[in-house]
Amino acid sequence: MDRSVVEAKLESLRRCLARVREKCPATAESLAQDPDLQDIVAINLTRAVQLGVDIGTHLIAGTESPAPATMGQTFDLLATRGIISADLAIRMKKAVGFRNIAVHNYEAIDWRIVHAIATVNIDDFERYAKVVAEHLPAD
Repeated sequence: MDRSVVEAKLESLRRCLARVREKCPATAESLAQDPDLQDIVAINLTRAVQLGVDIGTHLIAGTESPAPATMGQTFDLLATRGIISADLAIRMKKAVGFRNIAVHNYEAIDWRIVHAIATVNIDDFERYAKVVAEHLPAD
């Protein structure tokens, strides 16, 4: 595993989360009415999910575990290896579900759910980044 690759991805994740926090309006109704904010919030949440998966697969690649078959399975494998908790794995897998809707079925997005992800569940990404950083091997 290349520590610098994971650190760069963690920094990208932090930037995405900061952008979501900066641009997400106070209410779901405001988000539902503003296509520009919808784009900013949705793309940065989507990127955050993808970065979480990329980080996870990079960590898994450095082990003897087989590669995950799905994006969600990445978090299951991390939990199995004791890198993240089972609860965090479940929460991150739910984020993958959002990502799949955002990427493949954008017109079906419920902006109330996106607002909840951006204001409440965003902490899951921050917990994930913190736990991953704690499990990085020393230089």
